[in-house]
Amino acid sequence: MDAVRVALLREVLAGTEWLGATRRFAAVLRGSVVSHGGGLLLVGTADHEPWHLAAHLVDEAAWSGTPELAPTLVRHDARPSDPAHLAVGLGRIEAARRGETLLVVTPEGDVPLLERVSDARRAGVTVLSLGPGEGELTALAHETLAVPDGSELDLDTVQHLVSAAAGEHVVPSPKGRRRFRDKLSRLAESLTAPPPPPW
Repeated sequence: MDAVRVALLREVLAGTEWLGATRRFAAVLRGSVVSHGGGLLLVGTADHEPWHLAAHLVDEAAWSGTPELAPTLVRHDARPSDPAHLAVGLGRIEAARRGETLLVVTPEGDVPLLERVSDARRAGVTVLSLGPGEGELTALAHETLAVPDGSELDLDTVQHLVSAAAGEHVVPSPKGRRRFRDKLSRLAESLTAPPPPPW
């Protein structure tokens, strides 16, 4: 989904809770990686690896000038022969330390890697979850964006909204006109910038 489709989706969702919820969650995500500067780890389940979200966050990191948003995709079946950006295995979660952020994306309430997530939290890692909003993972997470089964939006769509919101600059300005010009300038820069390397 490109920026134009995300903008159209936001128009359709105007007046619903989804825009505020995804922006709040994205602000927590962005604030966590920017303030701690320890990096972002992104993991899903063996059946649902969030590589698409990883790619969008890499794009948003490049376009927003926030390199901290570019995640390390942690994979269940990573092999040393995989390309570098796809070769990080679950051991990376065990090695995570204070200052890092772990975003767990899963369509299921409980995931097999709960023990690793729990250990990471005890080590000082900020844990965020994006999924159904129930089960032990939600109890472990510092922040959760719930996407219950049967809700208006599916998990993939919500991931697009979160990644787009994570790349937004929220810069308070005393003059409304200047804020609009700043946004317009940033939009022009992002549209004319060369794309980041493909996944």
